[in-house]
Amino acid sequence: MKHARALAIAALVGVTVATAGFTTGCAVGRGQETTGAYVDDTVITTAVKAKFAEDPTVAATSISVETLKGTVQLRGFAKSAAEKSQAESIARGVKGVTGVRNDIIVRP
Repeated sequence: MKHARALAIAALVGVTVATAGFTTGCAVGRGQETTGAYVDDTVITTAVKAKFAEDPTVAATSISVETLKGTVQLRGFAKSAAEKSQAESIARGVKGVTGVRNDIIVRP
Protein backbone atom coordinates (compact mmCIF):
# COMPACT_ATOMS: atom_id res chain seq x y z
CA MET A 1 0.00 0.00 0.00
CA LYS A 2 2.84 2.43 0.84
CA HIS A 3 4.47 1.79 -2.54
CA ALA A 4 1.22 2.43 -4.42
CA ARG A 5 0.55 5.63 -2.47
CA ALA A 6 4.10 6.88 -3.06
CA LEU A 7 3.86 6.23 -6.78
CA ALA A 8 0.46 7.93 -7.03
CA ILE A 9 1.70 11.04 -5.23
CA ALA A 10 4.90 11.03 -7.28
CA ALA A 11 2.89 11.01 -10.49
CA LEU A 12 0.87 13.97 -9.19
CA VAL A 13 3.90 16.20 -8.77
CA GLY A 14 6.01 14.77 -11.57
CA VAL A 15 8.53 13.01 -9.37
CA THR A 16 9.93 9.66 -10.41
CA VAL A 17 10.37 7.18 -7.61
CA ALA A 18 13.05 4.67 -8.48
CA THR A 19 12.02 1.20 -7.46
CA ALA A 20 15.16 -0.64 -8.60
CA GLY A 21 16.92 -2.20 -5.67
CA PHE A 22 13.84 -2.50 -3.46
CA THR A 23 13.81 -6.24 -4.06
CA THR A 24 17.14 -6.88 -2.37
CA GLY A 25 17.85 -7.00 1.32
CA CYS A 26 20.96 -4.85 1.06
CA ALA A 27 21.42 -1.54 2.83
CA VAL A 28 20.72 1.41 0.56
CA GLY A 29 23.19 4.05 1.64
CA ARG A 30 22.78 7.62 2.85
CA GLY A 31 23.46 6.26 6.34
CA GLN A 32 20.20 4.33 6.46
CA GLU A 33 20.17 0.74 7.57
CA THR A 34 17.30 -0.80 5.62
CA THR A 35 15.48 -0.56 2.34
CA GLY A 36 12.29 0.06 4.32
CA ALA A 37 13.76 3.21 5.87
CA TYR A 38 14.65 4.50 2.40
CA VAL A 39 11.13 3.78 1.14
CA ASP A 40 9.59 5.55 4.16
CA ASP A 41 11.78 8.61 3.55
CA THR A 42 10.82 8.60 -0.13
CA VAL A 43 7.13 8.49 0.80
CA ILE A 44 7.60 11.43 3.20
CA THR A 45 9.53 13.51 0.63
CA THR A 46 6.92 12.85 -2.04
CA ALA A 47 4.04 13.69 0.32
CA VAL A 48 5.65 17.00 1.34
CA LYS A 49 6.22 17.94 -2.33
CA ALA A 50 2.61 17.06 -3.17
CA LYS A 51 1.30 19.22 -0.33
CA PHE A 52 3.53 22.09 -1.48
CA ALA A 53 2.04 21.75 -4.98
CA GLU A 54 -1.49 21.94 -3.52
CA ASP A 55 -0.78 25.07 -1.46
CA PRO A 56 -1.09 28.35 -3.38
CA THR A 57 1.17 30.22 -0.94
CA VAL A 58 4.21 27.94 -1.38
CA ALA A 59 6.30 27.97 -4.56
CA ALA A 60 6.85 24.21 -4.81
CA THR A 61 9.41 24.55 -7.60
CA SER A 62 11.61 26.90 -5.55
CA ILE A 63 11.96 24.65 -2.51
CA SER A 64 13.78 21.32 -2.45
CA VAL A 65 12.83 18.60 0.00
CA GLU A 66 15.06 15.82 1.30
CA THR A 67 14.26 13.32 4.04
CA LEU A 68 16.64 11.25 6.11
CA LYS A 69 15.34 8.99 8.89
CA GLY A 70 12.11 11.01 9.13
CA THR A 71 13.80 14.41 9.33
CA VAL A 72 12.85 16.69 6.45
CA GLN A 73 15.31 19.29 5.19
CA LEU A 74 13.90 22.21 3.24
CA ARG A 75 16.21 24.28 1.03
CA GLY A 76 15.67 26.93 -1.57
CA PHE A 77 14.13 30.35 -1.73
CA ALA A 78 10.89 31.93 -0.52
CA LYS A 79 9.43 35.30 -1.37
CA SER A 80 8.45 36.02 2.24
CA ALA A 81 8.87 34.87 5.82
CA ALA A 82 5.23 33.75 5.70
CA GLU A 83 5.96 31.41 2.77
CA LYS A 84 8.99 30.00 4.61
CA SER A 85 6.90 29.42 7.72
CA GLN A 86 4.05 27.85 5.73
CA ALA A 87 6.45 25.42 4.03
CA GLU A 88 7.77 24.31 7.42
CA SER A 89 4.26 23.96 8.81
CA ILE A 90 3.20 21.81 5.86
CA ALA A 91 6.24 19.58 6.23
CA ARG A 92 5.64 19.12 9.98
CA GLY A 93 2.06 18.04 9.25
CA VAL A 94 3.05 15.10 7.03
CA LYS A 95 2.68 11.66 8.58
CA GLY A 96 6.02 10.13 9.53
CA VAL A 97 7.93 13.40 9.86
CA THR A 98 9.98 13.44 13.07
CA GLY A 99 11.60 16.83 12.55
CA VAL A 100 12.11 19.65 10.08
CA ARG A 101 15.28 21.56 9.27
CA ASN A 102 14.22 24.75 7.54
CA ASP A 103 17.13 26.16 5.52
CA ILE A 104 14.92 28.19 3.19
CA ILE A 105 16.30 31.65 2.41
CA VAL A 106 13.87 34.57 2.14
CA ARG A 107 14.54 36.70 -0.92
CA PRO A 108 13.01 40.17 -1.00
